[in-house]
Amino acid sequence: MLKRRRFTIRSKILIGYLVVVLLFGAVLLVLTALINTLQKENDFISHHDLDVHNLTNSIEKAVLDMETGQRGFMLTGNETYLEPYIQGLAQWNSHYEALYELVNDNRSQQLSLENIKTHITRWIEVAGEPSIELKRQGDQEQVLAFFQSDPGKTEIDLLRSQLTNFRNTEIALTEARVTDLAARSSTLLTVMYSLWGMIAILSVLAAIVISGNIIKTLRDVKQTISEIYKGGNLTQRIHVRTNDEVGDLGNETNKLLDTVQEQNRTKDRITEIATLMQNPTTLEGLSRRFLNELAMLLDIPYSVLYYWKDNRLLRVAAYAADGDKERSLGKVSLAPGEGLLGQSANEQRMLRLNDLPQNYIRISSGLGHAPATSLTVIPVIFEGKTIAVIELASMKQLQDSEITLLNEVIDIFGVSLHSTVTRMELQQLYDESQVLNEELQAQSEKLQVQTEEMLSQTEELQMQTEELYMLNERLEEQKNVAESSASELAEVADQLRTSSGYKSEFLANMSHELRTPLNSMLILSEILAENKNQHLNKEEQKYASVIHASGKDLLNLINDILDLSKVEAGEMEVDFNDVYLDSLPEMMNQYFLKTAEQKGIDFRIQLHSNLPETIISDEMRLHQILRNLLSNAFKFTKQGEVALTISRVNLPSATKKGQEDEVIAFSVSDTGIGIAEHKLVQIFDAFKQADGHTARKYGGTGLGLSISQSLASLLGGSISATSREGEGSVFTLFLPLHHDEQEDVYDSRLFANEVASTAPQLPENTSSRVPHTSSDISPNEMLLTPLEESLLRGRQVLVVDDDIRNVYALANALERYDMRVITAQNGYECLEMLESGEAKPDIIMMDIMMPELDGYETTRQIRNRLNLTSLPIIALTAKAMKEDRDKCLAAGASDYISKPLNMKEVISRMKLWLSHETLGI
Repeated sequence: MLKRRRFTIRSKILIGYLVVVLLFGAVLLVLTALINTLQKENDFISHHDLDVHNLTNSIEKAVLDMETGQRGFMLTGNETYLEPYIQGLAQWNSHYEALYELVNDNRSQQLSLENIKTHITRWIEVAGEPSIELKRQGDQEQVLAFFQSDPGKTEIDLLRSQLTNFRNTEIALTEARVTDLAARSSTLLTVMYSLWGMIAILSVLAAIVISGNIIKTLRDVKQTISEIYKGGNLTQRIHVRTNDEVGDLGNETNKLLDTVQEQNRTKDRITEIATLMQNPTTLEGLSRRFLNELAMLLDIPYSVLYYWKDNRLLRVAAYAADGDKERSLGKVSLAPGEGLLGQSANEQRMLRLNDLPQNYIRISSGLGHAPATSLTVIPVIFEGKTIAVIELASMKQLQDSEITLLNEVIDIFGVSLHSTVTRMELQQLYDESQVLNEELQAQSEKLQVQTEEMLSQTEELQMQTEELYMLNERLEEQKNVAESSASELAEVADQLRTSSGYKSEFLANMSHELRTPLNSMLILSEILAENKNQHLNKEEQKYASVIHASGKDLLNLINDILDLSKVEAGEMEVDFNDVYLDSLPEMMNQYFLKTAEQKGIDFRIQLHSNLPETIISDEMRLHQILRNLLSNAFKFTKQGEVALTISRVNLPSATKKGQEDEVIAFSVSDTGIGIAEHKLVQIFDAFKQADGHTARKYGGTGLGLSISQSLASLLGGSISATSREGEGSVFTLFLPLHHDEQEDVYDSRLFANEVASTAPQLPENTSSRVPHTSSDISPNEMLLTPLEESLLRGRQVLVVDDDIRNVYALANALERYDMRVITAQNGYECLEMLESGEAKPDIIMMDIMMPELDGYETTRQIRNRLNLTSLPIIALTAKAMKEDRDKCLAAGASDYISKPLNMKEVISRMKLWLSHETLGI
């Protein structure tokens, strides 16, 4: 059978173009002939008719010159007047002969010319020559008689009439020729359009024939691919009909379908394994299940898994072990570098051996046993660290595709193994914490019993005052008992401080675990609420706003609980400094003027005239207390007013009897719902409000006043409250005018952003008196100037975070400002990308809490080892203790932001560090 000839697409296209070129050549030949004919006609009109008209005019001019010269000579007798006559007499006949020759194709015109010649000749004979001769003879009477009779006038009049008729006839002939030429030009255009249409039809037919052969297979390829992505049918193949590049495309598409089908089967199996790895809760259970799945996936009949713990490899599971001998199979534990497993763990690479000795490994079944011929040792690596090693034995050598699949499955198993071990460790820590709490509770009860006994003994001592000697002895005895109890009490106090430390660490860790998902929720819900792309309807946009508001409420609740725990632990720090009282109205207006306008409530701030310029206090804590009091006032006031009054008053001294101390009173009054008098005390307790109805109607946790009272105590002051139910309330913060330095030093590890724990959000672009009321701008939207947009547009941002939720949320938020976001999931990956040049960011967003190489060490290596000293690095963390800010800056970070992230704050900080001055532009 003859080999099918390959007819390529290039050949088909060249043939099509060749046909079109030949057709155009034929059309050009026809058009050239027609155009030449029209050119000749045009030349004839241009030369012949123009010459006829010019010669006619020349003859007429010659006759007029002869008549003019003859009359001038007759009147003056001057011979110079005869020059036009002589010239006209000499020229008119030559012009006549030339004109007669030009009209030889028109006999009627030649006859007209002959009549014209006759009249010219007769005028010369009758009037021209005789009159001149008479003038020359000087016979004036004869000349006068000649003029009176004027025998040449008749001839001249007839001559003019005949020249006019001759000229009109030629004009008519010229117009007829021009009309005929226009008709022929129109015919030429018709012929051109007809030929163009014929060529277009032939070209289209040629294109249809050629493209039909090309697109038929392409259509089949498209149809097949369309059916695949619509229905997921990977078994369908393309039927190839042509032996050209399109046919090659069909064949390659079929090969691609085969490869994709096989890859999908592998991915499905890997997905199933990954799903199964999520269920086990123990290390042994997870290891056994993985070895079972590995055996079914790669037909591996024998395997052992060792887990890395305490710098040793411990055997935890095996597959198809020799029955009861499984526990004695191989070594129970191995040291690093011991044997192939230890060496593989050290080198972190796969080791393969083939053609094993007969008795090296025996694979047995119920019917018999056989030796293994191939051995594979592969380490399980998580974030650059070996956490386990697996040894596989089989009767055949693993193929390259199986090795690739094995590596993918091992990576998934490494993540599951690390997660399982982490869960087990957390559970163990939780159990130990529970046991410790129970022991502390038992010791507390024991201490309470001892305290009650001591009180009872004290009462007995008081009742036996009459027996002084016995009383002294008993007092001495009770003194010893009291000292012993005090010693035990000190031990219990130490244990309580330890428990408090555990509690603080637990709250800090829980804050980190809650803030991490809360960060993603706040950023993504804010993006949805803005609805820039109009993908959501109003109801869905409202849902997103509710989610965002709920997230903020949850964040405030977390901050309140943290504040309360710090107050209870005595670790709340205060920083005494000068506080300018005249700046308080502006600050409070910024926070609450917008709220007052929205609720239609009057808000006024009054400063009495006798106030000092400054007081010594902690400005941040003072603002926190006032914002809390004002926030409660606005919450429980529907109409009327809320007022803040700052005055200077005298109160009885608590330390100096009979004297008074000068204090500053900050009074917050409202016309709200009020509080019953018998409930004024309980509202300052944690998690307490006036009643349950208030909590359900107005919300809140009941922590604000408790925290404010504690903060007031730390500032050396107190809070008092007066109220009438249904009329309103007055809460007054009293702070000393003069602060005495205290020896107590408060050790604080509060969050850097705890000042915002009870404060409402300050609206963006809001002045202290005139809030922004534009209805077409989203309250969450960050407005940027064109210069700021150009500053952010196209910037490359490297986000380093091990939590994919935070990476996804932050990347989506930054890409809305046309920034290019690249990510690294740990410190090692970040350093590798920077060192290799794969990433050249303009700014880095660095998460602090990452496993193995945390954000502190990563930042130090970027500054010191990579010498990137001018690259802006902003530290991000949810576990943001106050001292952590100093640690971040000491490690080399440019700035610091705590989670959950406020995108307005993030963009503001990025604008600062990406400004022209910072970049040195």
